[in-house]
Amino acid sequence: MLCGAHFFIDLYASSLSALQPLLVERLGMTLAQAGFAAGLLLVSSSVAQPLYGYLADRFHSRLFTVLAPAVAGIFLMLLAVAPGYPSLLALAVLGGAGVASFHPQASVRAGEGVSANKGRWMAIFISSGTLGMALGPTGFSWVIVHFGVERLPYVMSGGILLTLLLFRFLPETAAPASRGRGIDWTALRVVWKPLLILYLCVFIRSIVQIVYAQFLPLYLNRERGLSYTSANGMLTLYLAAGALGGFAGGWLSDRLGGRRVIMISMLGCVPPLAVFFHTTGMLAAAALAMGGLVLLFTIPVNLVMAQELVPSQTGTVSALMMGFAWGAAGFLFVPAAGAAADHFTLHRVMYALLAFPVAGFLLARLLPERRRRAA
Repeated sequence: MLCGAHFFIDLYASSLSALQPLLVERLGMTLAQAGFAAGLLLVSSSVAQPLYGYLADRFHSRLFTVLAPAVAGIFLMLLAVAPGYPSLLALAVLGGAGVASFHPQASVRAGEGVSANKGRWMAIFISSGTLGMALGPTGFSWVIVHFGVERLPYVMSGGILLTLLLFRFLPETAAPASRGRGIDWTALRVVWKPLLILYLCVFIRSIVQIVYAQFLPLYLNRERGLSYTSANGMLTLYLAAGALGGFAGGWLSDRLGGRRVIMISMLGCVPPLAVFFHTTGMLAAAALAMGGLVLLFTIPVNLVMAQELVPSQTGTVSALMMGFAWGAAGFLFVPAAGAAADHFTLHRVMYALLAFPVAGFLLARLLPERRRRAA
């Protein structure tokens, strides 16, 4: 149920990027306005996650997880029929709240009781969400082409169904004795250096991941001449490869350790993504998929490493790595990339972002090696 809910939550979260080519035309938005809308969604859905992580650690109510699919589905699917730019921004904020409330608590519930190969099991949970985000653009395009954009809100029914199932079957969990008193600053201070380095690695990876996810359909449609359906198909390919990469990264981390996987990911994603910008057709599609796969190796790795560093604050650090770093990178760089693209084109801006993973590789070398535990 948690994987199914994660699938729908992240499917809805991909709606704005998939709809941007249509919304930019219908609402007459500039690229800077499109970037600001995407950044606002990221603030609501990601930057706010530490708040929900703190509340989940304190109150231990399952409603943070249970209500999230319905809230995200209702408001984010209404983006397709937003009558104007202000209503678009309001729907993004409300739908993002559903996304934010789900991730910290659900990521902890997904790892409960797992002692061996935790990276692999966390990768399954993470990849289910990434798969939903990957299928969203193609799925939304299919609904729009065959039934019209006004029918897209009916897709919210999946999230409502998951909320009903979770309400019926997801049990409450007992509050651990080490939690319930808010943030344990002492536990965080003990590991602040590796936690900060890990956070910065997530932030750097997220810059490329999120800007590409938000602007690929616009870039491919406006600057490379692909149809709306084909452009969203390429976004699906990029994100689906990332879902596979997340699963592969969890598997590799159980064998090589998180530090090595992060270093491989940072340096290894740059060549294929550079090839994507210099080629067309099948070669460009294959390079984009390979770049997305390698770039997203680190999603479950970062989460597991953070939870192992601060086991008494799993909700808070999960939100820090899954939401705050991801959302902060998006909020700062998606609007900035949109504004820069109004002057320099999306091609030049997106290509220039490949300098960040190189910096991330150098930073990842400072991470401590994880001590291997017997299975």
